[in-house]
Amino acid sequence: MIGLFLLGNTSLLANNTESSLLQDALQQYMAVKDALVKSDQKLTAASSKLFATSLEAVKMDQLTSEEHSVWMKVGADLKELSQQMSVADLKQQRNLFIQLTSGMYALVKSAKLETATYYQYCPMANNGKGANWLSKENQIKNPYYGNQMLSCGKVVETIK
Repeated sequence: MIGLFLLGNTSLLANNTESSLLQDALQQYMAVKDALVKSDQKLTAASSKLFATSLEAVKMDQLTSEEHSVWMKVGADLKELSQQMSVADLKQQRNLFIQLTSGMYALVKSAKLETATYYQYCPMANNGKGANWLSKENQIKNPYYGNQMLSCGKVVETIK
């Protein structure tokens, strides 16, 4: 059922048993990010619920040892943050997304990527402290400011 809500059929992770378990979670993370880019609180809440569902489907015993190690550190936090985002207002969703991205970044770094994932940064987000997000596109679409400053930011790392 989760697969019906994915952003297309493009795989970001290598097509093997271990990494494909994280594929749905990464795709759903991207849906949350895209909803924030649109500044759509309701879509972000719905996407966050689907993200939480995709996290529940991850089977730890089928992850590689590196993925499992990272999952043990971030999995519970990711689930909690996605649940919080599903009931939060837009400002809170964006603040929670900062922490959500931190955990997803660690997972993406531990997985074998088939295509590039871009780690992007906005220096103005988070009250001027800066904040990152993951994207499947090199082009900047800022989830922290949406249309206010859509292109504010830069790519700081390409993960393959």
